[in-house]
Parts: sequence; C-alpha cells; structure tokens
Amino acid sequence: MLLEQFGGANGELAAAMQYSIQGLNCEDAARKDLLMDIGTEELSHLEVVGTLARLHLAPMKFKRDAAESDPLVAIAGGGGVNLFNSMGNAWTADYLKITGELDVDLRSNIAAEARAKIVYERLIHFCNDVGTKDALQFLMTREITHMKAFAAALDSLEKPRFAVGRIAPSKPLVDQYFNDSTGKGDMGEIDTQGPWNQGETWQVLDAPAFQEARGMSGNGEIRSEASDASDPEAIRELLIDQMRDLLHAEKQLVKALPKMIKAARSEKLGALIERHLAETEEQVTRLTEGLKLLEAPARAKPCKGMMGLLEEGEEVISESKGKDPADGDLALIGAAQKVEHYEMAGYMTARNLAQQLKLPEVVQLLQLSLAEEENADQLLNQVARPLMASARMPAHVA
Repeated sequence: MLLEQFGGANGELAAAMQYSIQGLNCEDAARKDLLMDIGTEELSHLEVVGTLARLHLAPMKFKRDAAESDPLVAIAGGGGVNLFNSMGNAWTADYLKITGELDVDLRSNIAAEARAKIVYERLIHFCNDVGTKDALQFLMTREITHMKAFAAALDSLEKPRFAVGRIAPSKPLVDQYFNDSTGKGDMGEIDTQGPWNQGETWQVLDAPAFQEARGMSGNGEIRSEASDASDPEAIRELLIDQMRDLLHAEKQLVKALPKMIKAARSEKLGALIERHLAETEEQVTRLTEGLKLLEAPARAKPCKGMMGLLEEGEEVISESKGKDPADGDLALIGAAQKVEHYEMAGYMTARNLAQQLKLPEVVQLLQLSLAEEENADQLLNQVARPLMASARMPAHVA
C-alpha cells in the first residue's frame, strides 16, 4: 500500500517532478522559488516513504509466506521498492500536470496535495504500527502546509477566479447552465437548484432534447452572441470609427514604445515592452484586416486620447532620468498601464459592437488584441512588485 505514495499517480515522486518542472518553466522569480522549495521537499518525502516501505517489505527477502503475498516485489524486486504503484503499474510522466500557465498549475497543485492527503489518511487507517503512523501523520500534515502555500501564491496573483488564460469567454454563453440530465419520471432523477445554477447572472436552459420530449417550443434558445441589432448600419459605422481610432492609437504606440524600451532601467521591463512592441505591430495588422472585412478603407482617425497619454509618457521618461532606477521604472510602468487600460477599453467596445453585428471573424481579431493588452497589463504588475519592494528599502548607511 505504501508503494502508492512512492510510484503512484498522487505519490511523492509525481509531486516532486510536477512542482520542480513547473518551477523550471516559471518566469515569476518569487513563485519559482516556492515551486522549487516544495518540489525539493517532496523528494525528501519520497525518501521517507521508500524507507518505510523497505522496512515493511523486509520479511519478503527471507520468508516464503511473506514473499507469496506479492511475488513481483519479492522475486523481481528482491523485497525492495521500485517506481511502481500498489498494483505493480510503472510510474509514468503522464501523472504530471504541467501547463506553463502559473495560475492553472497552482490550482492543479492544490488538488494534487488534497488527493495525497486523502491517500495518507487511508494508509493511516490500515496501519497498526505506531512508528509508521507517526511518519504518515507527519507526511499527511505537510500536504496541508503545501496546500496553504499554493493557495496563498494563487491569491497573491490577484487575478479573478475565472480569469484563466488570455481569451475572454463568450457572453451570454458563459452564464448559461444547461439542465441536461434531470427531469421527472422516465426523464431522469429529481431536478435541483443551488448556487451552481441560480442567483447572480445564471440563466438555466433546458436541453433541446427535453424541450422536444415535453412538447415545448424553442424558447430559451441558446445563443452565444448578442441579439439582432436594431440599426445595423449605425452600429457598423460606430465600429468602423472605433477601429480607425484604435488604428491611429496603435500606430502612435509603435513609434513611442522604442523610447520606453530605451528609458527602462530594469532588463526585465525593457524585454517586456520590447515584446509588446511586436504585439502592437501585429495589432496594427489585425485592425487593417478587420477594416477590410468591413469593406472600409484602412484609414486611421486621429486618436486624441492616445496623443495625450503619450505626451504624459514623454514627461515621465524625461523626469525619470534623475530618479532612482526603481522609482523611475515604477513611473514608467504607471504610464504604460494607463495606455494599456485605454486600449483595453477601446478593444472591448469594438469587440462588443462586432458581436452585436454577428461578425465572428472581426470579433476574433479584436479579442486577440484585447487579450494581449490584458496580458501586458498583468505582466507589468508582476514586474512592478519587486520594484515596489526595492523602492521601500531604506538607503544603506555606511
């Protein structure tokens, strides 16, 4: 049974490898340290579990009755441990849950620790050796410690619970609860309600098969986009106007970002702005393509809002030259985030107008750019945190 925590799906080797590889992939220095710390501790837990298993398996080396209980361990393994689970299945990297998306990986880790905690509980239940129980109690407790650390790291990202990835879900589809499996009599078990399908923004929709079986008309139609526009041509003109405004904004930004890259003192901040410059150039291409889809000339409309923001940015760059590097970069990040938020508002408005007109290709182009702006804003937050800590440190006195 102990082998389940040695070479099993929820065992210590799987945890050690999962957290360590996540750590190697992590761009966030602070949370990388967390993942590597816990990954290393899990290796020590592997040693504890292996030692416990080895002690309990010792009779298999010499006693036939003990050996007969598990010939795989006794004969093939010489009464020792190997990377197998309790059923003799070999350990596999398929056990690892690694996405390269920090918040998603942290959620996987919390679930992994919860599963391991339950396995340790069951091992304690079937154990009658006091010393082994003490060791298992220690290991079980550390699973909760790790859950707390991973949960705190997830909370510290300050992301909304369902803000997973970059592309936003479709409205109103994301709030529709499909009542697919329940009904009365021959149509299923009892129908229930709870916070998972009522209150807030939830909309409960019966499955089409249920509607047909009950002789219902197609009310409650499932729709993922907006309803028909009352004046499509007016909305189309608004959309074109908004996209031309964005096009001018992005073209201005392509010229301004190299100055911000040069002004950044932090190598990480400079690299982030440089990466966003490449994204901005692609956003210009997308807006041009979107206007062509609308059969409108790809002509930019002067964006006074971006002009003002970039003028402020020039002042920040000029003033930051005489500041401490951390203070100067924080001011630069503040100016950059004003720009990101302005663009996010513009792309969100344009996307919503395109949804209203039921133009999925245009929606997709705008959504991609919106996601990039949101991601850039989050990355700027990550770069700002250690700079804030540095700015708070008192100057060294000789």
